[in-house]
Order: sequence, then C-alpha cells, then structure tokens
Amino acid sequence: MGVFEFENFANGTKGVMDAVVDVTKTGATTIIGGGDTATCCVKYDTEDKVSHVSTGGGASLELLEGKVLPGVDALTSV
Repeated sequence: MGVFEFENFANGTKGVMDAVVDVTKTGATTIIGGGDTATCCVKYDTEDKVSHVSTGGGASLELLEGKVLPGVDALTSV
C-alpha cells in the first residue's frame, strides 16, 4: 500500500482496495487493519464493502500472531 494521500502515489493503494472489495463480494472474509488503512477505506468509500475495519493495526497483528490480548481475553471469558 502506498502514500494514498498524494494522488501521484494513490493508484497502487486504490488497486489493492478494489481487489479487497472484489473478493469480499465473492464471499471472502476481509479485514482491514490499521488507522491509515481505515482512513483509506473512508477516502475510497469502501468501509461498508469489506467484512471488518479495525484501527488497531499493531493489536490486529498481535492477535493474528496468536498473542493473548487482555481486552479480547476478557470478552471471551464472559
């Protein structure tokens, strides 16, 4: 993903976002993680065209790595 804030560099980011939206339409579960990527969704009006948008980039990566996150752990313990 690129520096989508600058039009000269936005094509790659827009292309990736379009591809994510396309696979979501086929039934794939898609997760956007990170504040910059969430902002990208807003810019391209795709936040409702993917499965989930999270502003927690670092936390999302840790969860995917299998680390226990205290907030998620508390919710699953209820």
